[in-house]
Amino acid sequence: MNQPYVFDPLPEPVVGPGDFVFSAVGLAHGHVIGMTRGLIDAGATLRSVYDADPVKVAEFVAHFPGVRVAASEREVLSDPDVRLVASADIASERADLGLRVIDAGKDFFVDKAPLTTFAQLDAVREATARTGRKYAVYYGERVHSEAAILAGQLVAQGAIGTVLQVTAFGPHRVGTSRPDWFFEADRYGGILCDIGSHNFEQMLFYAGATDGEIVSATVANYAHRDTPGLQDFGDAHVVLDNGMTGYVRVDWFTPDGLGVFGDGRTILLGTDGYIELRKYIDITTDNGGGQVLLVNQDGQYRFEADGRTGFPFFGQLIRDCLERTEVAMTQAHALKAAELSLQAQTSARVLAG
Repeated sequence: MNQPYVFDPLPEPVVGPGDFVFSAVGLAHGHVIGMTRGLIDAGATLRSVYDADPVKVAEFVAHFPGVRVAASEREVLSDPDVRLVASADIASERADLGLRVIDAGKDFFVDKAPLTTFAQLDAVREATARTGRKYAVYYGERVHSEAAILAGQLVAQGAIGTVLQVTAFGPHRVGTSRPDWFFEADRYGGILCDIGSHNFEQMLFYAGATDGEIVSATVANYAHRDTPGLQDFGDAHVVLDNGMTGYVRVDWFTPDGLGVFGDGRTILLGTDGYIELRKYIDITTDNGGGQVLLVNQDGQYRFEADGRTGFPFFGQLIRDCLERTEVAMTQAHALKAAELSLQAQTSARVLAG
């Protein structure tokens, strides 16, 4: 069947060498590699890296040979050429680092979850409002997923009418190499604050909402009693401020038989159809990930998104920092997703496993 949809052209670098210089500080989570690569591919220049752990620094340098290894965080923050600092520090420490970056007159680009307490949220909102600096958030399951980007373009073209509900599943595999802080709730923020933050952001984005109410939420440690601080299951039901709804389920139960870290899926229900995103794998087939399935009044469609959209977020973020605009993501949106994550986490009923 012909596909009557036209997608945006692949993004190109938005700046030349040296026009936008950034550094990386805080390498606790591997997401910092993808964040850095996205900025470089959009034209940014990587200046330096710092982390107190030399092993993590060595791993980072292996990905980005030639990057300067800074002797301290202060060295990075005092560099007048550095416009932005990217970080995937321990989740509970991200906000304090971001505030130091902002106080140094630079923009901050942080992995999700961007913060873990309401006090941190208040401090970040105050600092960004006072200074005009950015506390940008890497909600990678949307901004670094071509399936998610293509789905957004389909929604914008009216392919399924008005989005009524966003249902998001974020299963993950614990694996055998997680650091100690991963098992301490106060440090990673809890499962709905951590993994769930991706999904609350998707609800707001696809439904075109600016706020929401947590109707119900649950968390549990069903099967990891040797690490009682780990929540291996969480879910939440949300009513958005425009009357639409969202549901999220996140867990650490991906079986070893799956070929990827998790079978992440998102389903968008609209007035005129629905879209399913099979982001990382299309089980029992050779299709690979990046699959977008659309059913509407005109027919049934399958799109292979990988290689089709690229990742425009990174170039948009660079231009936003240079031009003080909010094209990539508004500050209000980024922090509202974090707020919903915190509300779900703190109000969740703890289930006995």
